[in-house]
Amino acid sequence: MHKKTQEITDLLIKAAEKARKETSGEPEPGLTSPINWPIDCVVGPGLEGAIACESKIGYVNGTKGWLIYRGYDIFDLCINSTYEEVSYLLLHGELPTEVQLKVYKKKLTQCFNVPETLRTLLSFSIEKMHPMAILRLGLNMLRQEFTKADQADHKPSADSSIATDADTIAMEFAPRGEEHAIFEFKKKKREEEEAAAGINSCYRLIGGAAAITAAMNRIRSGHFPIEADPELSFAANFLFMMTGKKPSVEEERIMDISLILHADHGMNASTFAAMVVASTLSDIYFSIGSGAAALSGPLHGGANEQVIHMLKEIGSVENVKPWFVKARKDKRKISGFGHRVYKAYDPRARILGPLAKHLAKQNKEFGPLFKIAKELEKEVVSSFGKEKKIFPNVDFYSGIVYHALGIPAEMFTPIFTVSRVAGWTARVNEYLENNRIFRPRAMYIGPFNKKYLNGNL
Repeated sequence: MHKKTQEITDLLIKAAEKARKETSGEPEPGLTSPINWPIDCVVGPGLEGAIACESKIGYVNGTKGWLIYRGYDIFDLCINSTYEEVSYLLLHGELPTEVQLKVYKKKLTQCFNVPETLRTLLSFSIEKMHPMAILRLGLNMLRQEFTKADQADHKPSADSSIATDADTIAMEFAPRGEEHAIFEFKKKKREEEEAAAGINSCYRLIGGAAAITAAMNRIRSGHFPIEADPELSFAANFLFMMTGKKPSVEEERIMDISLILHADHGMNASTFAAMVVASTLSDIYFSIGSGAAALSGPLHGGANEQVIHMLKEIGSVENVKPWFVKARKDKRKISGFGHRVYKAYDPRARILGPLAKHLAKQNKEFGPLFKIAKELEKEVVSSFGKEKKIFPNVDFYSGIVYHALGIPAEMFTPIFTVSRVAGWTARVNEYLENNRIFRPRAMYIGPFNKKYLNGNL
């Protein structure tokens, strides 16, 4: 192993040891066992606390700061694995054998090749669009390139359906899970349909999202897209195709770890969005596009971009405290801190923090920004950590790491998306095995018995 990557591995081992000392214990018994439907649960606004399905893919314990993929602790995966292995694990349920990994890596590299999609994107003024808008558009273009799903003779008709929308069925009260999927179309033996729904489409989306993101970065910086190098890993190719230069082993390793950390994270907003669309039996491309649309929101995937702007606004270590005092007075949201789920230190931040420090030692220009970040962390944690359980989240340090790698801030959320496609596709495929269209209710609080009067016109 290269000396610099060994240094990175040693940092991760220390982070894992610290985390395990602080977060030992058993999983939550009420959230880690098979469900006997129907169930009772406490639901808050935004469906908080609602149980929508069972999953074997990932587990987040916010109280203890755990993140598990298919039974594997996130620290173990970052120390020992690669993004190719982890994405295969999420999709197939087991880590690949040596032969399976070799075949899978070759397929992913081939999936970087999306010429029709890139040609179509070049017809748009993408230099004037936010990268997430371009990526959402590009995901739809992948659908056009690899399927014929939008052709008139391909669409399923109402006559071919086994069941129609939920509103036509008496299920408004106390819906119960069914043994088999209710809302589905009769299967057709078409090669295009199999391509749209099969595992190969998941591979195409993982590779295609990376290729689109890399190409848009090249185009926005005044360069032409470049093809993947079959000799490089997924992480190395991604950096190579974004920057035009082959990354160092250290840069490759850090990007690989970052992709692993973002690959899945429970039933978050973007995952839920993808699954809701998939539950209607829309195809995998539209479903993943919906996930990307949700991730583009500043309350979800856009926060790491805001972290860099915030740190640059603070400007110096000496200005951290007065800036923080004013931010509290103004009730300003401090990007990169706190999490909807975690009431402990985000395990992803435990890994990315040491990586950011490592990069700061290597890059004197980056050092001052990292010092500002550490000082801000100290202020926030001392003020809110013990009482309100507010700590750095994945966005705080991921933005810093990407910035140190020379990646523009507007590309941070697309990189997040590239990684998360693996989790989205895995969860969509799992849910469709026992599909039930999502159909929550809203509580009506409006008036009744209003009279229509002509005078209102």
